[in-house]
Amino acid sequence: MPSPFFATIFLLVLFIGTFVSCTEGAPRAFFVFGDSLVDNGNNNYLLTSARADSPPYGIDYPTHRPTGRFSNGFNIPDLISQELGAEATLPYLDPELTGDKLLVGANFASAGIGILNDTGIQFANIIRISTQLQNFEQYQARVSALIGEEQTERLVNGALVLITLGGNDYVNNYFFTPVSARRLQYNLQDFSVYIISEYRKILMRLYDLGARRVLVTGSGPLGCVPSSLASRSVNGECAEEPQRASAIFNPLLVQMIQGLNQELGSHIFVAANAMEMQTNFITNPQAFGFVTSKIACCGQGPYNGIGICTASSNLCPNRDLYAFWDPFHPSERANKIIVQTLFTGSDKYMTPMNLSTIMAIDSL
Repeated sequence: MPSPFFATIFLLVLFIGTFVSCTEGAPRAFFVFGDSLVDNGNNNYLLTSARADSPPYGIDYPTHRPTGRFSNGFNIPDLISQELGAEATLPYLDPELTGDKLLVGANFASAGIGILNDTGIQFANIIRISTQLQNFEQYQARVSALIGEEQTERLVNGALVLITLGGNDYVNNYFFTPVSARRLQYNLQDFSVYIISEYRKILMRLYDLGARRVLVTGSGPLGCVPSSLASRSVNGECAEEPQRASAIFNPLLVQMIQGLNQELGSHIFVAANAMEMQTNFITNPQAFGFVTSKIACCGQGPYNGIGICTASSNLCPNRDLYAFWDPFHPSERANKIIVQTLFTGSDKYMTPMNLSTIMAIDSL
């Protein structure tokens, strides 16, 4: 009869082996960092006004209930997970993120944050990017306790990582008030160069933590969202200054990523030009089946662009006909168009390659 000690060792080996076997042949892990465009519900667990946990958010989600996603239904990480053939990643703060669910990956994103720590201070308790990266370290320690350090390193190295930052550094920092501290410190060009240099440090930290396939999305056309149209537009045209910010930020981001990849000697980082992607359906919404790209489905005031989406807001009956769900965020259907471009878009949108090409290369 085996001793209790050897029985315990046997069970431990069996336990670890079960988790290791889960990673073999399973979809690659997926990790998400960033702001409200990709937050799956972390802010639900925080005392902050930057939350999407009340109706009508989630009205078209399978449960028809709010989940913390800033969408009427699925958001960009959900749709990427579907393309990967994987289940959606859980928010890192979700108590259900334990056991084998950890092997799927995790969503660390938090609505309201930016590249800079002083972005989104009006939202108080949000998970800044430095803390998101600390949570990623903590995640790896938790997974190591399940499957060992070597298997954890393989899981992280083989994962797809999505990071979405930058828009809030303009909307909720530089442009937040007519005279902001950052406006006094920098002109728009110099501010953009500064936040790109800070973004570079964040991406290098991700690399140091083991990320080897990182999708980095640029800023959408900030001057064309319903919020900008309501507060800054002249005659319904895209607001000039926020639009210029996007036009500066995206090329700088691509240039920075090309330099990083050259320095690292590998295509670690992939840049997605979100401005180009969204400009297509904003300038010609009818070609994509939308009735409007100016008016948000949910909101109030001009273009439904004032304030936030609440149960008392105007609400469109068919969300698929609107490019924007609320004053700031694309609808689920617009997100589907964006994700399709991430996977199949030309080098006009994706640098140096799209996600389908990456998947094909990584499967060899």
